[in-house]
Amino acid sequence: MLSVCQIKLPVTHTREDLEKKLLSVLRIPREELLFWRIARQSLDARKKPDLFFVYTLEASVKKESKVLKKIRSKNVSLLAAKKFNYLCVQKDSFYRPVIVGSGPAGLFCAYYLVKAGLKPLLLERGEDADSRKKTVEHFWKTGELNQESNVQFGEGGAGTFSDGKLNTLVKDPAGRNREVLKIFVEAGAPEEILYQQKPHLGTDTLINIVKNIRSFIEQAGGEIRFSSKMTDLKIKDGRISSITINDTEEVSTDTLVLAVGHSARDTFALLKEKGIHMEAKAFAVGLRAEHPQSLINAYQYGQETEGVLGAASYKLTHKGENGRGVYSFCMCPGGYVVNASSEQGRLAVNGMSYQDRGSVNANSALIVTVTPEDFPGEDILSGMEFQRKLEEKAYRLGKGKIPVQLYEDFCKNQVSAALGAVKPCMKGDYAFANLRTLMPEVLNETLIHGIEAFGHIIPGFSRGDMVLSGIESRTSSPVRICRNEAFQSSVSGIYPCGEGAGYAGGITSAAMDGLKVGEAIMKNLINFS
Repeated sequence: MLSVCQIKLPVTHTREDLEKKLLSVLRIPREELLFWRIARQSLDARKKPDLFFVYTLEASVKKESKVLKKIRSKNVSLLAAKKFNYLCVQKDSFYRPVIVGSGPAGLFCAYYLVKAGLKPLLLERGEDADSRKKTVEHFWKTGELNQESNVQFGEGGAGTFSDGKLNTLVKDPAGRNREVLKIFVEAGAPEEILYQQKPHLGTDTLINIVKNIRSFIEQAGGEIRFSSKMTDLKIKDGRISSITINDTEEVSTDTLVLAVGHSARDTFALLKEKGIHMEAKAFAVGLRAEHPQSLINAYQYGQETEGVLGAASYKLTHKGENGRGVYSFCMCPGGYVVNASSEQGRLAVNGMSYQDRGSVNANSALIVTVTPEDFPGEDILSGMEFQRKLEEKAYRLGKGKIPVQLYEDFCKNQVSAALGAVKPCMKGDYAFANLRTLMPEVLNETLIHGIEAFGHIIPGFSRGDMVLSGIESRTSSPVRICRNEAFQSSVSGIYPCGEGAGYAGGITSAAMDGLKVGEAIMKNLINFS
């Protein structure tokens, strides 16, 4: 198989155009091309509005060595095949790892284990995807919150109600990233995610995909139980011995995967009570910002309409004079701001898109870094309490609704009286409030400086009628559940995993960590079986 890179064509090209270009580069007739596929696609917008796709292709040809010798181009090379392998071991059926949390980390850990021949028990405190969708939509319509099943908790985790981004910056010598994408495709995702530069799935697509992954796990012998919350755990001689489900059922296990997500605050409190080693970690808080999608398209594409390209995204960073970082986070092209609360009397927001990214607004969290120095104290959960206090303020400001404010009024420290040209695209009711009173002033000032800097990058970004909403407090876990080189915590047999444990930062990286922990469990089992 050959790898052919740096093939460049206008974005309006056809598949036939791409094949002709490939044949031209390889200098072979069509009958000598056995097979080809797209390995990578990226956008070149340096000469907008003239836009180009740049490809890396994989091709199988007759007389491969002869073609390579004839071309002698650095853009054509032999493909180094990289196949992700699963460890397998014969083991009695009584060996049953327990996984807590069915977000991408928990799901993919369970997937690995059933592929390896085990029959894990996967516990999820929230509902299955279909029931959860109805519960969340009911909350957005009525404000009646189910604290166990919501935007944060339920099948698929918090990522189910998001933009569904699948890109990651995690280095991947083992091929886990590709394996995650392949599993998604096998579960119903479009094949384009295998090669797109910034693949995404959207909430509507993700719901069906997680259901299909669940079906695979169950058919392979795993068990998944919903409305099943871990409420206690027992440790004997420094090792996990059992957990309690819903305060009533005790399940024995010597292998427990904690894939609990970044909002499992009661679980963090339980782990602290049990003496499991955790560390406070930095995270970020801020506000959601909504702009017309046409403004972002015009900046990225040189045209307000996206055409075949889809709604444009952006990624912005700035370092304030006080040394704090300000950056865009979880940017949702053609998306919605959603009420993502999970606790009564507290309000948090997030961003979400459907597969078509068809909303008229782009939204992104604009967030400021906070460190343990901002929430001092000896309590390892002080960062979590910092988040809670911000969420309580946000709830009071909006009287249970999402508090919103125009950017110009945020700068003037006054409640907005009316909307401008930007109309909120939100899931859940909203109300005008003075968001300037929500965060500590040092964070407000840093955020304003960052927004003004972003306005010099994207013309119109710092417009006065930009709609802000808050609070964006669930950017990442406020703690890290420490693990050693064998991926186990200070208590043997407990495997912290994914974003909530502090080892991932999105759907793909959490799924990759799930595969990694599944492999660690198998290595331990092989060594001690």
